[in-house]
Amino acid sequence: MKLISSMTIRPNMKLADLIDLNHNLLSVLSRLGVSLGFGEHTIQQACEISGVNVSSFILICNVYNNDEYAPSSTLLEQADVRDILKYLHNSHIDYMHVSLKELELLMGDMLQNYNASQKSIVEKFLVGYKEEVRNHFNYEETVLFPYVKALIDKKETNGYSIDTFEKNHGNIEEKLCDLKNIVMKYLPQTCDQNLRYDVLHQIYHLENDLRKHTLIEDNVLAPLVSRMEGGL
Repeated sequence: MKLISSMTIRPNMKLADLIDLNHNLLSVLSRLGVSLGFGEHTIQQACEISGVNVSSFILICNVYNNDEYAPSSTLLEQADVRDILKYLHNSHIDYMHVSLKELELLMGDMLQNYNASQKSIVEKFLVGYKEEVRNHFNYEETVLFPYVKALIDKKETNGYSIDTFEKNHGNIEEKLCDLKNIVMKYLPQTCDQNLRYDVLHQIYHLENDLRKHTLIEDNVLAPLVSRMEGGL
Protein backbone atom coordinates (compact mmCIF):
# COMPACT_ATOMS: atom_id res chain seq x y z
CA MET A 1 0.00 0.00 0.00
CA LYS A 2 1.39 3.37 -0.99
CA LEU A 3 1.22 6.29 1.43
CA ILE A 4 -1.52 8.71 0.37
CA SER A 5 -2.34 10.40 3.67
CA SER A 6 -1.65 13.87 2.25
CA MET A 7 -3.23 13.49 -1.17
CA THR A 8 -6.54 14.99 -2.21
CA ILE A 9 -9.12 12.47 -3.39
CA ARG A 10 -11.01 13.97 -6.33
CA PRO A 11 -14.27 12.80 -7.91
CA ASN A 12 -12.57 12.66 -11.34
CA MET A 13 -9.90 10.18 -10.15
CA LYS A 14 -10.23 6.69 -11.57
CA LEU A 15 -11.59 4.43 -8.87
CA ALA A 16 -9.14 1.66 -9.78
CA ASP A 17 -6.23 4.06 -9.22
CA LEU A 18 -7.56 4.96 -5.76
CA ILE A 19 -7.88 1.30 -4.73
CA ASP A 20 -4.39 0.58 -6.07
CA LEU A 21 -3.06 3.32 -3.78
CA ASN A 22 -4.83 1.88 -0.73
CA HIS A 23 -6.31 -1.60 -1.06
CA ASN A 24 -7.96 -1.27 2.39
CA LEU A 25 -10.53 0.93 0.66
CA LEU A 26 -12.01 -2.25 -0.82
CA SER A 27 -13.96 -2.58 2.43
CA VAL A 28 -15.44 0.89 1.85
CA LEU A 29 -16.67 -0.21 -1.58
CA SER A 30 -18.17 -3.39 -0.15
CA ARG A 31 -19.95 -1.67 2.74
CA LEU A 32 -21.38 1.09 0.55
CA GLY A 33 -22.47 -1.33 -2.18
CA VAL A 34 -20.11 -0.10 -4.90
CA SER A 35 -19.70 -3.11 -7.17
CA LEU A 36 -16.45 -4.33 -8.65
CA GLY A 37 -16.08 -4.48 -12.42
CA PHE A 38 -16.09 -0.67 -12.65
CA GLY A 39 -13.60 -0.59 -15.51
CA GLU A 40 -12.15 2.86 -16.14
CA HIS A 41 -14.91 4.70 -14.26
CA THR A 42 -14.04 7.67 -12.14
CA ILE A 43 -15.04 7.84 -8.49
CA GLN A 44 -17.91 10.12 -9.50
CA GLN A 45 -19.17 7.73 -12.18
CA ALA A 46 -18.89 4.62 -9.98
CA CYS A 47 -20.75 6.35 -7.15
CA GLU A 48 -23.53 7.54 -9.46
CA ILE A 49 -23.99 4.03 -10.86
CA SER A 50 -24.18 2.57 -7.34
CA GLY A 51 -26.44 5.32 -5.96
CA VAL A 52 -23.85 6.56 -3.48
CA ASN A 53 -23.26 10.22 -2.71
CA VAL A 54 -19.74 10.96 -3.95
CA SER A 55 -18.96 13.38 -1.10
CA SER A 56 -19.94 10.74 1.45
CA PHE A 57 -17.67 8.26 -0.29
CA ILE A 58 -14.74 10.70 -0.34
CA LEU A 59 -15.24 11.58 3.34
CA ILE A 60 -15.02 7.93 4.37
CA CYS A 61 -12.02 7.28 2.12
CA ASN A 62 -10.22 10.32 3.52
CA VAL A 63 -10.63 8.97 7.06
CA TYR A 64 -9.22 5.63 5.94
CA ASN A 65 -6.22 7.35 4.41
CA ASN A 66 -5.43 9.70 7.29
CA ASP A 67 -6.26 9.40 11.01
CA GLU A 68 -5.74 13.16 11.35
CA TYR A 69 -8.20 14.05 8.59
CA ALA A 70 -10.63 16.88 9.38
CA PRO A 71 -13.60 17.14 6.97
CA SER A 72 -14.12 20.40 5.15
CA SER A 73 -17.41 22.29 5.53
CA THR A 74 -17.97 21.90 1.79
CA LEU A 75 -17.79 18.10 1.85
CA LEU A 76 -19.99 17.94 4.94
CA GLU A 77 -22.59 20.15 3.24
CA GLN A 78 -22.58 17.95 0.14
CA ALA A 79 -22.56 14.57 1.94
CA ASP A 80 -25.61 12.42 2.59
CA VAL A 81 -25.83 11.17 6.17
CA ARG A 82 -27.82 8.14 4.98
CA ASP A 83 -24.74 6.83 3.20
CA ILE A 84 -22.70 7.23 6.38
CA LEU A 85 -25.34 5.26 8.32
CA LYS A 86 -25.35 2.58 5.62
CA TYR A 87 -21.58 2.27 5.83
CA LEU A 88 -21.58 2.04 9.64
CA HIS A 89 -24.46 -0.46 9.74
CA ASN A 90 -22.79 -2.74 7.18
CA SER A 91 -19.52 -2.41 9.12
CA HIS A 92 -21.29 -3.75 12.21
CA ILE A 93 -22.47 -6.78 10.25
CA ASP A 94 -19.00 -7.30 8.81
CA TYR A 95 -17.28 -7.14 12.20
CA MET A 96 -19.69 -9.47 14.01
CA HIS A 97 -20.33 -12.03 11.28
CA VAL A 98 -17.03 -12.04 9.38
CA SER A 99 -14.01 -10.47 11.08
CA LEU A 100 -14.60 -11.66 14.65
CA LYS A 101 -15.68 -15.11 13.47
CA GLU A 102 -12.50 -15.41 11.39
CA LEU A 103 -10.44 -14.37 14.41
CA GLU A 104 -12.26 -16.91 16.59
CA LEU A 105 -11.58 -19.73 14.12
CA LEU A 106 -7.90 -18.80 13.77
CA MET A 107 -7.49 -18.66 17.53
CA GLY A 108 -9.19 -22.02 17.90
CA ASP A 109 -6.61 -23.55 15.56
CA MET A 110 -3.77 -21.75 17.34
CA LEU A 111 -4.85 -22.94 20.80
CA GLN A 112 -5.10 -26.65 19.95
CA ASN A 113 -1.75 -27.52 21.55
CA TYR A 114 -2.21 -25.42 24.68
CA ASN A 115 -3.40 -26.81 27.98
CA ALA A 116 -6.94 -26.27 29.27
CA SER A 117 -5.95 -23.39 31.56
CA GLN A 118 -4.18 -21.46 28.80
CA LYS A 119 -7.06 -22.04 26.39
CA SER A 120 -9.59 -20.88 28.98
CA ILE A 121 -7.81 -17.55 29.59
CA VAL A 122 -7.71 -16.61 25.90
CA GLU A 123 -11.17 -17.93 25.08
CA LYS A 124 -12.72 -16.10 28.04
CA PHE A 125 -11.05 -12.87 26.96
CA LEU A 126 -12.36 -13.22 23.39
CA VAL A 127 -15.90 -14.06 24.53
CA GLY A 128 -15.92 -11.01 26.80
CA TYR A 129 -14.61 -8.80 24.02
CA LYS A 130 -17.23 -10.00 21.55
CA GLU A 131 -19.96 -9.22 24.08
CA GLU A 132 -18.56 -5.72 24.61
CA VAL A 133 -18.51 -5.11 20.85
CA ARG A 134 -22.03 -6.50 20.48
CA ASN A 135 -23.35 -4.15 23.18
CA HIS A 136 -21.53 -1.19 21.64
CA PHE A 137 -23.04 -1.83 18.22
CA ASN A 138 -26.47 -2.59 19.65
CA TYR A 139 -26.59 0.85 21.29
CA GLU A 140 -25.76 2.51 17.99
CA GLU A 141 -28.28 0.41 16.06
CA THR A 142 -31.15 0.89 18.52
CA VAL A 143 -30.51 4.43 19.82
CA LEU A 144 -28.15 6.48 17.67
CA PHE A 145 -29.18 5.40 14.18
CA PRO A 146 -32.96 5.69 14.83
CA TYR A 147 -32.29 9.17 16.24
CA VAL A 148 -30.46 10.25 13.08
CA LYS A 149 -33.22 8.77 10.91
CA ALA A 150 -35.79 10.69 12.95
CA LEU A 151 -33.84 13.90 12.24
CA ILE A 152 -33.83 13.07 8.53
CA ASP A 153 -37.60 12.54 8.60
CA LYS A 154 -38.11 15.60 10.84
CA LYS A 155 -39.77 13.50 13.55
CA GLU A 156 -39.80 13.90 17.35
CA THR A 157 -36.41 13.00 18.89
CA ASN A 158 -37.29 13.02 22.63
CA GLY A 159 -34.44 15.24 23.77
CA TYR A 160 -31.58 13.00 22.63
CA SER A 161 -28.62 14.67 20.90
CA ILE A 162 -25.35 13.77 19.22
CA ASP A 163 -23.56 15.27 22.24
CA THR A 164 -25.06 12.50 24.39
CA PHE A 165 -23.58 9.93 22.04
CA GLU A 166 -20.18 11.63 21.94
CA LYS A 167 -19.90 11.82 25.72
CA ASN A 168 -20.44 8.08 26.04
CA HIS A 169 -18.64 6.89 22.93
CA GLY A 170 -15.80 4.48 23.77
CA ASN A 171 -13.08 3.05 21.55
CA ILE A 172 -13.82 -0.65 21.21
CA GLU A 173 -10.51 -1.36 19.49
CA GLU A 174 -8.43 -0.61 22.60
CA LYS A 175 -8.99 -4.01 24.25
CA LEU A 176 -7.62 -5.72 21.17
CA CYS A 177 -4.22 -4.40 22.24
CA ASP A 178 -4.42 -6.66 25.31
CA LEU A 179 -5.30 -9.68 23.18
CA LYS A 180 -2.48 -8.83 20.78
CA ASN A 181 0.01 -8.74 23.65
CA ILE A 182 -1.22 -12.05 25.05
CA VAL A 183 -0.67 -13.76 21.69
CA MET A 184 2.59 -12.01 20.84
CA LYS A 185 4.32 -11.87 24.24
CA TYR A 186 2.94 -14.29 26.79
CA LEU A 187 1.63 -17.53 25.28
CA PRO A 188 4.23 -20.32 25.33
CA GLN A 189 5.84 -21.37 22.06
CA THR A 190 3.99 -24.67 21.77
CA CYS A 191 1.85 -23.95 18.73
CA ASP A 192 2.43 -23.56 15.01
CA GLN A 193 4.18 -20.19 14.67
CA ASN A 194 2.49 -19.56 11.33
CA LEU A 195 -0.90 -19.83 13.02
CA ARG A 196 0.27 -17.38 15.64
CA TYR A 197 1.33 -14.91 12.94
CA ASP A 198 -2.04 -15.38 11.19
CA VAL A 199 -3.86 -14.53 14.42
CA LEU A 200 -1.74 -11.41 14.93
CA HIS A 201 -2.31 -10.25 11.34
CA GLN A 202 -6.06 -10.62 11.88
CA ILE A 203 -5.96 -8.71 15.18
CA TYR A 204 -3.92 -5.86 13.69
CA HIS A 205 -6.27 -5.63 10.70
CA LEU A 206 -9.37 -5.60 12.90
CA GLU A 207 -7.83 -3.10 15.31
CA ASN A 208 -7.00 -0.71 12.46
CA ASP A 209 -10.42 -1.06 10.85
CA LEU A 210 -12.24 -0.47 14.14
CA ARG A 211 -10.14 2.66 14.70
CA LYS A 212 -11.26 3.97 11.31
CA HIS A 213 -14.84 3.07 12.22
CA THR A 214 -14.62 5.16 15.39
CA LEU A 215 -13.07 8.09 13.50
CA ILE A 216 -15.87 8.01 10.92
CA GLU A 217 -18.42 8.21 13.72
CA ASP A 218 -16.61 11.00 15.57
CA ASN A 219 -15.26 13.05 12.66
CA VAL A 220 -17.91 12.53 9.97
CA LEU A 221 -21.21 11.34 11.44
CA ALA A 222 -21.12 13.57 14.54
CA PRO A 223 -20.46 16.84 12.64
CA LEU A 224 -23.10 15.93 10.05
CA VAL A 225 -25.71 15.26 12.73
CA SER A 226 -24.71 18.38 14.65
CA ARG A 227 -25.40 20.41 11.50
CA MET A 228 -28.78 18.76 11.17
CA GLU A 229 -29.62 19.55 14.78
CA GLY A 230 -28.71 23.17 14.20
CA GLY A 231 -30.80 23.36 11.08
CA LEU A 232 -27.76 24.23 8.94
